[in-house]
Amino acid sequence: MYLADQAWPELSDYVAEESVAVVPLGSTEQHGPHLPLSTDHKIAEGLAREAADRTGYLCTPTVNVGVSVHHKQFHGTMWADAPEFRDYVESFSRNLAYHGIDRIVFANAHGGNQTHLREVGRRLREDEVAYAVEWMWDESIPGLVDDLFETNGPHGGPKETAMMMHLDPENVRTDELEAARDGGLVDWANSDEAYVHGARNFYDSIDNTENGVLGDQTDATPEKGAELFDAASEQLAELLTWLDDRRFADLMAKPHVNPQPGSRR
Repeated sequence: MYLADQAWPELSDYVAEESVAVVPLGSTEQHGPHLPLSTDHKIAEGLAREAADRTGYLCTPTVNVGVSVHHKQFHGTMWADAPEFRDYVESFSRNLAYHGIDRIVFANAHGGNQTHLREVGRRLREDEVAYAVEWMWDESIPGLVDDLFETNGPHGGPKETAMMMHLDPENVRTDELEAARDGGLVDWANSDEAYVHGARNFYDSIDNTENGVLGDQTDATPEKGAELFDAASEQLAELLTWLDDRRFADLMAKPHVNPQPGSRR
């Protein structure tokens, strides 16, 4: 069920019985010369809506702009500063809780959002408002990603390229795949400049790659994208079902160990 397509009486029927929602979050940022800036938020929305269709749970509108300042040198990249992003996500999560949603999955497709979504989840849990978890699509199927691609890459690489070939093929510039690979950094994990004596020696994407691409996109196909999409959607659907089966009290923070502070005063 997609929240924004419903009339309010229809949503009242949902919250009378259910308390779970999935929130897709991505970014609007450069993904090299071959992929659109919409890559992350289109992947997040596609997976969240598919999982909601499979389970019947509620899917909210997508957060299209994330924490992407590390891509700022490339044309068109938009970003929210981290504190404002966290406050925004927390605010609408509390809105959902007001309407009876107390379990939330942040279906995320942008690495820059991860730390901040987890912090929001901690805040909501500490206040016993809701239990919210961050879910990153590729981290739910790491074995499949490794099996499908010889040289992956965390940004603009073959996994994202394949997913977009499946979800939004008209906006994938297939004639730029070789240029994306050749102008980027294929084996970024073993770069001598990325990590120096144990220190992460970069802040922005452009510090590693002139065209904003990491990985080898040339072995991406729509068929591989469809396989990734189906597997990740199933993982998300199973997470939603698992969360729905938990008692809310069991999801909250555990009490302080005994003896309780001040109990012997």
